[in-house]
Amino acid sequence: MLRELLSGSGGIDPSKLAGAAGLPNDPASIAALFSQLQQAMNHADDGIDWSVALKQGEQHAANGQRQLDDAERGRFDQAFQVAALWLDETVDVTALPAPPELLTRRAWVAATMPVWTQLAEPVALSISDALTRVMSEQAPEEMRQMVQGASRMMRSIGGALFAMQLGQVVGQLSAEVVSGGDIGIPIIEDGRAAVLPQNVAAFGDGLDVDSGEVELYLAVRELAHARLFRHAKWLRLHFITAITSFARGIDIDTGRLEELAESFDPSNTEALRDAVVSGALIRPKSEAQQAALARIETMLALVEGWVDVVTAEATARLPKSVAIAETIRRRRASGGPAESALATLVGLELRPRRLREAAAMWRAVTDAVGVEQRDAMWSHPDLLPTAADLDDPAVLVARLTGATPIDAEDAEFDEALEQLLRGETPAGPGEDGEEPPKA
Repeated sequence: MLRELLSGSGGIDPSKLAGAAGLPNDPASIAALFSQLQQAMNHADDGIDWSVALKQGEQHAANGQRQLDDAERGRFDQAFQVAALWLDETVDVTALPAPPELLTRRAWVAATMPVWTQLAEPVALSISDALTRVMSEQAPEEMRQMVQGASRMMRSIGGALFAMQLGQVVGQLSAEVVSGGDIGIPIIEDGRAAVLPQNVAAFGDGLDVDSGEVELYLAVRELAHARLFRHAKWLRLHFITAITSFARGIDIDTGRLEELAESFDPSNTEALRDAVVSGALIRPKSEAQQAALARIETMLALVEGWVDVVTAEATARLPKSVAIAETIRRRRASGGPAESALATLVGLELRPRRLREAAAMWRAVTDAVGVEQRDAMWSHPDLLPTAADLDDPAVLVARLTGATPIDAEDAEFDEALEQLLRGETPAGPGEDGEEPPKA
């Protein structure tokens, strides 16, 4: 049946299948789709071929991409030199061993795809396994052995379709991000810093800010993010491990999958595509996943809050730094269409929900103990603030400074004790001029 489908005689409109995979309806995309599916079928033992995602992402990113010119390179080289000097005054973290990179959109896709595939693979495998399980359970008894024999092939083909969708989404995202750390997580390996000058220019359009000021501000942000992950060598692995562990807990709603199988119309694949893109096939998060999600969001807020605080300190000389920072906050809060699609495919929305609380906490810590002790907290995960510290930074500050926070009851007790030590009788109810409470 699959061989007939891929040979063009299976009764499914190729353009509809391309639409289900999230590809444009044009002959080149359809030819690429069937070529990749045939390759997946012929190499079913190799698992998911993530090179498909890279090819799709690079092709999509190349559309509308422009190359960098020498003047642009010169401006950003100078901006990064100034940014490094300003950061040296405000942080106590390791400098980068290599100069920052200037990337085209296509180069950004190539540099970040290894991390995207690592994050997306657990979801892709869950969907493929659920599909083969439903097929085996629903097939007639006389066909189950044949279906089980084809399960590995179906897994490869399902993985190829998922990889194509991931490539499309990452390709779309390449037109939205401005730097390597723009997503919040370390998606460029080896702690490198990078910006996308074409997207930086698009970000500055519409702002009443000089383009050189925008470039310098974003250079400081990117250097701060990259320096933090190089300084805290454990942080990148901690982040990726937490996210992939969360993704492995994703469970596919086989009941919904069965409904799709029963009502599937080969001439209309929109229902199947909508179910995958909308996340309708993924069950609600379990309690363990909710707890893991809270930890990831807290960590993301800590990173982004620290970056916001040190960037604000380092760019205080820029006249419009506050306006640029507010634009970044609004942009981060709203997200973009590609980010939303990525959240569906990975099963996780990478957005720091408690960013303002985290930034306020880092400011309080900086004022209380200084830059050196603040940045030393990144040396080990056990030293980092917790979600409770975001709720009440005063407790964290008291712990760091060795002071004990005093509440109203403690103050009243201390006052009474001091009176006793002076030989005085503490005032009882009603002795301060008020009527005592009636029984």
